[in-house]
Amino acid sequence: MRLRLALVAALGSCATLITSATDLPADKPIEAVIDQSVDEAIATAAVTPAPQADDATLIRRLTLDLVGRIPTSNEVDDFVKSSDSQKRIKLVDRLLASPAFARHQAAQFEVMFNPDGTRGSGALRDYLAAALKDGQSWDKIFRELMLPDETDAKQKGASEFLRTRLQDTDKLTNDVSVAFFGVNVSCAQCHDHPLVKDWTQDHFYGMKSFLARTYDAGGQVGERGFGQIKYKPNKGAEKAAKMMFLTGGKIDDPTTRDMTAAEQKAEKEAIEKAKKSKSPPPKPAFSARGRLVEVSLEKGNSSFFAKSIVNRMWHRFFGVGLVNPLDQMHSENLPSHPELLAWLAKDTAEHGYDLKRLIRGIVLSKTYSRSSRYPTESMPDPKLFAVSKLKPLTPLQLGVSLKIAASDPGSFEGKKPEEFDKAIEQAESSARGFASLIAVPTENFQIGVGEALLFSNGDRVFKEFLTDNGILGKTKTMKDPKDAVALLVKSAYGRLPTDEETAALVAYIQKRSDRPAEAYRQVLWVLVTAPEFRFNY
Repeated sequence: MRLRLALVAALGSCATLITSATDLPADKPIEAVIDQSVDEAIATAAVTPAPQADDATLIRRLTLDLVGRIPTSNEVDDFVKSSDSQKRIKLVDRLLASPAFARHQAAQFEVMFNPDGTRGSGALRDYLAAALKDGQSWDKIFRELMLPDETDAKQKGASEFLRTRLQDTDKLTNDVSVAFFGVNVSCAQCHDHPLVKDWTQDHFYGMKSFLARTYDAGGQVGERGFGQIKYKPNKGAEKAAKMMFLTGGKIDDPTTRDMTAAEQKAEKEAIEKAKKSKSPPPKPAFSARGRLVEVSLEKGNSSFFAKSIVNRMWHRFFGVGLVNPLDQMHSENLPSHPELLAWLAKDTAEHGYDLKRLIRGIVLSKTYSRSSRYPTESMPDPKLFAVSKLKPLTPLQLGVSLKIAASDPGSFEGKKPEEFDKAIEQAESSARGFASLIAVPTENFQIGVGEALLFSNGDRVFKEFLTDNGILGKTKTMKDPKDAVALLVKSAYGRLPTDEETAALVAYIQKRSDRPAEAYRQVLWVLVTAPEFRFNY
């Protein structure tokens, strides 16, 4: 059978593409500035962009990207059949206002902070979901992750970011630099970076000096009031590091020294007292970690922070960053659209690091809604954003989408908004166990052996999703196989089957007229294990 698949983006390295938009307007909406910059670069490259995606594809893409699931059949029908010229804006605003938006974005940030999935208990995700639901700005979330108040119930879970890294302050240093500033400084730990002149040992140990005083105080995050980092450069004598941000600006501070014996004794007593009372140890008069937060958000330094989150949001929705890799923001790895990145970073900072506003602008752009299908085999450079990139579903996106595809479409109809969200939240919760078996997709994604065996040889997919309680129970009552096939394809793909698909699937079912229930189960299995279901196109 023919399943409609979006074309795969061509691989290969390419030169930086400089947009010709020399004066991006400050007073235009985000989506208009994005389209102006990207369209000018496409025109300069003499490339024909892909057309706009059709409505069924667009609602699928938006629903997966914003709330982490495929749309229900009813949602697709309402959107596709609507003649409202503002229907896309209304859909985006509805999804952004949904509680599922905060939950999905929190899950995405959790993966960003813990890409290997080995840290934490879920408390960090819960904190992020609550913070995003409350509309907290990115700089405030940054502050609370770096300076968690463990006596504040609203910040419960925020300390997990630091606490799970306190056994290795070298890794903590690099993780903070990568997550918040888009800079991997690990290659400057043992020597100046061999390929990037921007990063020296002074940068690595300067950043470490902000963080090395942080310690585990019996399960609480503590910080010493004094401390000094020393390191041995490749040449010369041992050096004492000064607090230094990535811009090269150094912080002169009298607390940069070793602790006295009396101070060490007082610290030990404070830790023991905190352990007994199960409370955080006293905060130091001068917080080196707090100073890092202040310095990184100061005018002149904040471009690292602002550009990093913009680049990550761009990558999240386009599958390719304006700077790639995401942790290599430096002078020798220029953005594909430097002026656009600078404009978006400045605009985001000026509007209080409002991520929902930034995301809304990105997904309302025509650049975002381009088709992933291209009329020729020769694909444009991915950095032009002339055609949409296929994005593999995250483990939770896949798990929740399986739940929805296997559910009776009627079970989602006629519900009040709060009832509908409750049903979706239950689907998310029940899908987490299955999602834990799926690897987090990386660049140049390929389905791994584990996932392939899970879907092809294991029985969990059948027992957990392809039961008679959902859509398969409904097909049992349908007399015409053609109608049943249409129901299954629409539930999985959000579209009706093609004539070719209908003919092939109906013929398969008719050959198994003695066991129709099992035939329909196999049809649904084929649909949800096909590439059209596995990718966001």
